[in-house]
Amino acid sequence: MAMPQYDKLINELSAPGRIAFSLPEPDVPVSDVKALIPARYLRAAPPALPEVSELDVVRHYSRLSQLNYGVDTHFYPLGSCTMKYNPKINEDMARLPGFAQLHPLAPEAVSQGALRLMHDLAASLAEIAGMDAVSLQPAAGAQGELAGVLMIRAYHLSRGEKRTKVLIPDSAHGTNPASTAIAGYHVVQLKSERTGEVDRLDLERHLDIETAAFMITLPNTLGLFETRITEIIEMCHARGVQVYMDGANLNAILGITRPGDLGFDVCHFNLHKTFTTPHGGGGPGAGPVGVKAHLEPFLPTPVVVKRRGRARDEGQRPEESGVTYGLDWKRPQSIGKLQAFWGNFGMLVRAYAYIRTMGPAGLRSVAENAVLNANYVMKRLEASYDLGAPGPCMHECVLSARRQKQQGVTATDIAKRLLDLGFYAPSTYFPLIVEEALMIEPTETESKETLDAFCEAMIQIAREAEKSPELIREAPVTTAVRRLDQTLAARQPKLRW
Repeated sequence: MAMPQYDKLINELSAPGRIAFSLPEPDVPVSDVKALIPARYLRAAPPALPEVSELDVVRHYSRLSQLNYGVDTHFYPLGSCTMKYNPKINEDMARLPGFAQLHPLAPEAVSQGALRLMHDLAASLAEIAGMDAVSLQPAAGAQGELAGVLMIRAYHLSRGEKRTKVLIPDSAHGTNPASTAIAGYHVVQLKSERTGEVDRLDLERHLDIETAAFMITLPNTLGLFETRITEIIEMCHARGVQVYMDGANLNAILGITRPGDLGFDVCHFNLHKTFTTPHGGGGPGAGPVGVKAHLEPFLPTPVVVKRRGRARDEGQRPEESGVTYGLDWKRPQSIGKLQAFWGNFGMLVRAYAYIRTMGPAGLRSVAENAVLNANYVMKRLEASYDLGAPGPCMHECVLSARRQKQQGVTATDIAKRLLDLGFYAPSTYFPLIVEEALMIEPTETESKETLDAFCEAMIQIAREAEKSPELIREAPVTTAVRRLDQTLAARQPKLRW
């Protein structure tokens, strides 16, 4: 049986002498490459590139793209990751020539539009989170965490305090302890109660003068809002401990409550999760971090600032007369620069466009519909699967396949079977404190019809686990490749053909 074209590498489609273009001979003299380039930089033999026609190339990569799952083509219920639809107007704005073609080293005088956008976006994020200042520089949520922890460290040192540890619940994202360790702190893991919330007694046992910060995701990774969060924050502040909120799940409380109002000192924003910038695929990210006023002196440099002076243009509106925007580098207590230039600007444009088009009421509806959708899914599936934590949930729900495991069917098996039924799988085995975890986040963008179809597929799999578990253990059977050896792929990746 012939191998399908989509199973072949581009090199396997190669045929000697085949080319993707045909151009006439040049009508001007051609320089001798060997005379222009030193011999040590020239190849002894041509590179072994595939020889294919233009049509071969187009068809090969078009077929591959059709095998991909993506938010534009499929429901993508990855819990914690918040894979929601990105409105295309945001993409159009990021591609405006004045933004897309602006060089990062362009002088401030010709970058006023970009600088104003950054200034206004930071102000909007500060207002949304109840913070006093925001840095847009971090390139991802994890780098936002690192920036926040470094600012906490700088704050304590400025007060003559050399604290050594950070407290983090056992339900935390893996980036939390990693970022904290990189910042030079010892990580202390706190236990969760049976309800999925932080064990306050365990927290109290570890709060002392050595504690620099308490770091928590709100809502937490079980999709639960910590009901005693204000008490927890007061406990920490009473001992001089700073409180950091991982804002990965900010989309659950958007427009309803604000981290700053709850008492948090620091909060980072995952723009891809809450404000619809692209997520994954190796592309640029953005993880701005907001702080309260006492941490503002330690923000990464540079900070975008608004300056007032004499009117530059008679046609300017009164409120903009004499206003310019610039980069403030003179911040003696700053933790320094986190990356080249000022941040991933295209991501900032997308987030700004989203906030401006949604408005306050629209942003609140994001949280309300995300919470509604997650609870709808949880209620429909709770009879077929165990719950990872008591409901109701916030923007995501965690199920457990421990009941199916008794039939020899694991969370991985369920994830693979979903591929046969036309759905991408939820996050599996996270959070780590739930056995055989299936973490589902429908987001606010999905319709009831889509959620019903997904729930019917999950219910069908639960029935199959009881009656024919071997069917699920063989899945997937409809995909281009079956189950891959993930351990071998990680240890011995094939990076060359």
